[in-house]
Amino acid sequence: MDKIIIVGLGGALGSIFRYLIANNLKYDIFPYATLIANFLGCFLIGILMFYFSNKNQSTELRLFFVTGMMGGLTTFSTFSYETFNLIKSDQILKALINSSISLFGCLLLTTLGFKISSTIFR
Repeated sequence: MDKIIIVGLGGALGSIFRYLIANNLKYDIFPYATLIANFLGCFLIGILMFYFSNKNQSTELRLFFVTGMMGGLTTFSTFSYETFNLIKSDQILKALINSSISLFGCLLLTTLGFKISSTIFR
């Protein structure tokens, strides 16, 4: 039960950060807030996963930051829904651009976060 509470607290914090991003970047012609939240979350998870894979940190810290906080911050469910809505409204090019930028940008930033961490925390 303690682990569920730890994940929930981290998730609440990540969700609050996600809300703050969305609240400051309104969706007008493109889902920028979702893109930024996903980029930030992917970059941070690269850093966190490197850190936790190379340090003897507690399982609880990893659950709080990775499973909870990053799970609450990243928004691929929102991404999927927004992309679906672009397709549904016949904005296929925007849907393809959003999908491509999200996929490749997040993979790139996860790799970058991991590589930067491997230099800093060695």
